[in-house]
Amino acid sequence: MTFRFKFGLFIVFVFFVLGFIFPLFNHTISTDLSTYIPNLIPSGEHWLGTNAQGQDIFWLMCDSIHNSLIIGVLVALCATVIGVIVGLIAGFVGGWVDRVLTLFIDTTIVIPSLPILILMGSLLKGRASIYMISLVLIIFNWPWPARQIRSIALTMREREFINTAKFSGEGLWKIITLEIVPYVLSWSMSNFINTVLVAIGAESGLAILGLSSSTTATLGNMIFWARQYQAIMMGKWIWIGAPVVSTVLLFIGLFCTLTGYNQYTSIKRGR
Repeated sequence: MTFRFKFGLFIVFVFFVLGFIFPLFNHTISTDLSTYIPNLIPSGEHWLGTNAQGQDIFWLMCDSIHNSLIIGVLVALCATVIGVIVGLIAGFVGGWVDRVLTLFIDTTIVIPSLPILILMGSLLKGRASIYMISLVLIIFNWPWPARQIRSIALTMREREFINTAKFSGEGLWKIITLEIVPYVLSWSMSNFINTVLVAIGAESGLAILGLSSSTTATLGNMIFWARQYQAIMMGKWIWIGAPVVSTVLLFIGLFCTLTGYNQYTSIKRGR
């Protein structure tokens, strides 16, 4: 495996430890207000200090990473699985099934997701849960992999080994699962990582605008509340810097994992 892939995977692993292992050792609710003395400097007890709301910044950041990763992974997993299934059916079955599914895919693609997310956030006034936001992101992210997988399926269904499988009496689903799915797994992995980036970025953008869940800790919400309480004007750089740096590092890790994985598969194929 390439150095870039290993480096990206290491960063992602560190974030998974921070988001899913470290919170197990926190015996308080990180989002509760006035849990600690406000504006404490970093110390052995509070590694990143506390903010003006009396919250421990480190534990709040761990919970924010946890929720942001849940959004990213949930959206990426569902959108990739739905897209691959719909794309394979459309491309391999063909005929009226392909025409109907392609029309549905193209119609969904041209609908802008950002205005709908902003409208939903405005109507719910900060009460939208991370799962509601994830659902909307899934609806607008599955058509992209579906369209690309359909193109792959259209080229593969004319190959000789597919015809051999048909003449051997294999059913449609058996051909798709045993003959075609292994060829799209590598692409699906790349799409999964890319969609994680897109989902976390979309939620963070909405949160910074104050349109995400105001009661759930996410990296975007940390930045939003730090701005609301004038962290920069007060010189509380750790408060606003922790989620910003975390978001940047997470994106770098995911990007290096994505590009490193593509590089690795290209080398493996002899390109």
